[in-house]
Amino acid sequence: MRTLCSSTLIGEFFVIGFAALVAMKDPALSTATVWTVSGIAMLLCVLLCGMVTRRAGVALGWALQIALVVSGFVVPTMFFLGAVFGALWWASVHYGRKIEEARARFAAQAGSGEADAA
Repeated sequence: MRTLCSSTLIGEFFVIGFAALVAMKDPALSTATVWTVSGIAMLLCVLLCGMVTRRAGVALGWALQIALVVSGFVVPTMFFLGAVFGALWWASVHYGRKIEEARARFAAQAGSGEADAA
């Protein structure tokens, strides 16, 4: 799960950075505000890469996905990209857990096979 979720978060890191560049063109937003909000979101992406194996990390990841969709009110393309990354996040968590379960079963079978051979 860690690899899949971390890959999704690193992709989001770059998308948030590019969205910040687009948001800077809005005269209603100050550059400092755009980069403060974007910087916090980008930092959260990096920090979550180390937390994805914990329940709180996955929950924060979902909060980040919601924030990406909501950022579509500033950069309309983010409605679509937020939805895409939300789907990727779901797939990363869902299939990552299935992979971990399969690895655990395989390790248990390999362990019991070694015990039987001895």
